[in-house]
Amino acid sequence: MSGNLLLLAAVLWPMAAAFISYFIGRFRKTARNRFTVGATVSEFLILLILMLTGDSSFSLPKICGMSLELQMDGFRALYGCIAGFMWMMTTLFSGEYFGHYRNRNRYYLFLLMTLGATVGVFLSADLFTTFIFFEIMSFTSYVWVLHDEKPAALRAAETYLAVAVIGGMVMLMGLFLLYNAAGTLRMEELLSATRTAWETDRKTLYLAGALMVFGFGAKAGMFPLHIWLPKAHPVAPAPASALLSGILTKSGIFGILAVTCNIFLHDPTWGMAILLLGTVTMFGGALLAVFSIDFKRTLACSSMSQIGFILVGVGMQCLLGELNSLAVRGTVLHMVNHSLIKLDLFMVAGVIYMNLHQLDLNRIRGFGRKKPLLMACFLMGALGIGGIPLWNGYISKTLLHESIVEYAELFENLAEAEEMGIRLMGSYGLMKGIEWVFLISGGMTVAYMLKLFICVFLESNSDEEVQKKYDNKKEYWNIFSRIAICGSAAVLPVMGMLPGLTMNKMADMAQSFMHLEHAHEVHYFTWTNLKGGLISIGIGVALYFGVIRTLLMKKTAANKDGKVLREYVDRWPAWLDLENGVYRPLIQVWIPRILGAVCGFLDKYIIHIPLKVFMSVTGSVAAVLDKYIIELPMKVFNSVTAAAVRGMDQMADGIILLARKTTHRQILTMEKEDIRDEAAVKTGRFLDKVTRKTTHVASLVELEERVSRTDSIIRSGLSFGLLMAVLGLIVILLYILFV
Repeated sequence: MSGNLLLLAAVLWPMAAAFISYFIGRFRKTARNRFTVGATVSEFLILLILMLTGDSSFSLPKICGMSLELQMDGFRALYGCIAGFMWMMTTLFSGEYFGHYRNRNRYYLFLLMTLGATVGVFLSADLFTTFIFFEIMSFTSYVWVLHDEKPAALRAAETYLAVAVIGGMVMLMGLFLLYNAAGTLRMEELLSATRTAWETDRKTLYLAGALMVFGFGAKAGMFPLHIWLPKAHPVAPAPASALLSGILTKSGIFGILAVTCNIFLHDPTWGMAILLLGTVTMFGGALLAVFSIDFKRTLACSSMSQIGFILVGVGMQCLLGELNSLAVRGTVLHMVNHSLIKLDLFMVAGVIYMNLHQLDLNRIRGFGRKKPLLMACFLMGALGIGGIPLWNGYISKTLLHESIVEYAELFENLAEAEEMGIRLMGSYGLMKGIEWVFLISGGMTVAYMLKLFICVFLESNSDEEVQKKYDNKKEYWNIFSRIAICGSAAVLPVMGMLPGLTMNKMADMAQSFMHLEHAHEVHYFTWTNLKGGLISIGIGVALYFGVIRTLLMKKTAANKDGKVLREYVDRWPAWLDLENGVYRPLIQVWIPRILGAVCGFLDKYIIHIPLKVFMSVTGSVAAVLDKYIIELPMKVFNSVTAAAVRGMDQMADGIILLARKTTHRQILTMEKEDIRDEAAVKTGRFLDKVTRKTTHVASLVELEERVSRTDSIIRSGLSFGLLMAVLGLIVILLYILFV
């Protein structure tokens, strides 16, 4: 263990505080809420201190055969502080939001656990450490999604966990390949380590990079792995949604940046792949948001679209090579802007939900008409994400847009591209097409944010009685919620109006992570830069009135005043739902069927038939061996040993009989009465008296001894035979064992 222990404290303190808050919450709910707010405030202060004290590092060896490596530098400090700020604000807001919720203790436990894991991701110095904390973050944040424990929440949580687990396992395979090719996972060593592997192992590096981007992109919400975003946000608590959208998706972007900038720096092939994925994600998310009629689902789809904008910037970094200053700074600033904007917008959505317990646009319509402060807070976020000049989103979108324009112009100035060592990919027409997709996606952002603002804050509810209740509702948030939401909203215009003092400083801090040393000055409010933003605004207004107000709304019955009412309708085709139309059938039906069929074929034709032939052949061979090699010799051996045993038995009996007849014959005399049988003697004497002869005693005693000798011979012969049989069995056993 070596290095700055404050780095380790920044990761472990929230995790320790999680269990302390849980213990406190078992006895005193209010004390737990205050402790949790204090824990997040102290975490934010720790991260601020680390940022102000400069670069530092920490190493904890012997973790899973490697070591946990933490590092503090400009980009890590910036995003660590943003994470701390967002957790502090959402925790302050959570006190009122969860006032009538169940399972609050569980929520705060996993809220703080996820904070520690997320900080661990952003402070990680190698991809192994990133992976460890990334997986912890995925599992702890899963509990946020299922918090309500309703069927929709459980299904969304199932999707979220499936994407996280699959993404994590795929990412791990990429890490194995990368470590095998480069010999290290430390970010600061990867660039030099992979340079030597480029010529000999280029395909392995591309495969490893693709697998890792799959894992990180799943968390970021990149197409086609975005399916959890529109499902998880509507069912998760609003403070959790703010963190899922604003900061957890950026952990995925952090991983993609770590891979791109340290392995594929200035590689146009990699850059074009990321650019195309980003373009599809950007446009697809915006399109989903335009069609959505749920407040939080619209914001979730918007998050997918903004992740696409960021990925466009990542791709342009590779394509522009040494000229990637605009792309680098635009990527960093749009990450920051999206995090802070979604913090504001999701907490506004939380205020609506905790008062109405619904988010359908037709039902919450008109809720904010006489709530100017809530309207102003929402408007700050809407103007920021719409890229309106003087708000923060305009600055980052302008940089990203101009990076596309700059690359397209290189196709008209090939000499400059060749001089700068830039290998152009694609064509001028392709880049102009991507530019227009960028502008149209920005226009759709304006359109769906305009839809939400007009619906909630300008239009009236179709039910006049409901509208009166909305207008008379004055106490709709407490002082802590106002501080959290207004404080988050106030930052946005300040950043947009003073970009030189705020956003440029942030970009300067972070650009070294992406190996950018010098950046040229940008005048954000020149006509050239304003033009792109104004085009998107014009497209957005046209889409709102030309598409949303006409095609995505329908007329209903007139009210009491005879005014025709209109309501929002969801016209998104159900068959375009990737999860239900593609992924679930693929995983639950088609993959098991295909694998079952393949396994059945392999079992029948590749395994069963050869095994049957093998068993038949080996059975025949075994039968031949048994009959001619084992059974026949055994029969011969048994016959020989049986004959020998019988011969030896007969020979022993003969010897015994011969001895009894000759050398060991017993002499019968009257003097040996002490050994004679008493019954034979008495019987003989009785017969002698009857017949008046003296020969009966000797005859009967001799008969008795003959019977005794015969019995002894029989017993001796049987014992000898049994002994020989045992010896024979021993010989057979030895033969079987050793021959």
